[in-house]
Amino acid sequence: MRLVGIHHTHPSGTVALRGVDLEVDPVLPTVLRGANGAGKSTLLRIAAGAETPTAGRVEDRPAVVGYLPDRFPALLRLPPRRWLDHLARVRRLDPDDVAERADELLEALGYDGKDAEPMSELSKGNAQKIGLVQALSCDPGVVVLDEPWSGLDDDAADALTRVLSGRRGATLVTDHSGTAAGLPGARVHRLRQGRTVEAGDPDSVPLPAAPPSDAVMRLDLACAGDPRPLLERLPRARVEALGPGRLTVRVPAPDCDAWLVAALGAGCAVRSVRPVRPDQSPPGPRRSRPPGAGGTAREQAW
Repeated sequence: MRLVGIHHTHPSGTVALRGVDLEVDPVLPTVLRGANGAGKSTLLRIAAGAETPTAGRVEDRPAVVGYLPDRFPALLRLPPRRWLDHLARVRRLDPDDVAERADELLEALGYDGKDAEPMSELSKGNAQKIGLVQALSCDPGVVVLDEPWSGLDDDAADALTRVLSGRRGATLVTDHSGTAAGLPGARVHRLRQGRTVEAGDPDSVPLPAAPPSDAVMRLDLACAGDPRPLLERLPRARVEALGPGRLTVRVPAPDCDAWLVAALGAGCAVRSVRPVRPDQSPPGPRRSRPPGAGGTAREQAW
């Protein structure tokens, strides 16, 4: 999906977008960053087909779009599951198939709202979970998510990160928390005053460059079970901390994506990914084994 020359002026006369070009990767997440008022939500509404631009066009938009707006209408009176069923029928999808996928996502996100109460009475967190489920459970060709981690508790936020990391399809997301930029393979773009910011713009805030091939990254992971089996099937790493539910490792930058994908696939959540400063790195190669592991555990070194 491509957004070409997108201009948009609100009925109030406020200019929101000024000629934005953006290509949404068909596989890797596309992340949109920018300050409040930069035009991110407007661009996402246009990408999803919920708003028509003043000028420009959207090319190759899939027939089914999973869209999470920045907020829901305040007076939704339908109960959550009836609302999900209604949206499935609007999209001309089999409600039973959608309901099965929706139940899996609701459980993963820890939804605990009452099925009989209207959407307008749900807590912020539960309403956000329902919104995420309607966007993700419809077998969308592209997912467009506006601040999807907003209002979620830590467990739900970690679950959403795992779901999006495992998605193999077009994803366009805005996120002020910085979580989306850590999704495997994420391509980050920045908006400033309705324009995409170029690297040479003197007023731009530079985006982090890819780490050099000899850099070392520290991965802090939260794992539901014993994380030690991960160490047996992943590339070389130096273990810094290992305990129930927690694993911190240092890995060479070229191995970082493989580690993240495997860890997320094993049910772990990524708490942080940070480069190790040169003065923090050991002076030379050293072999180590995970704390608490016996002598038969496979040693890993870099």
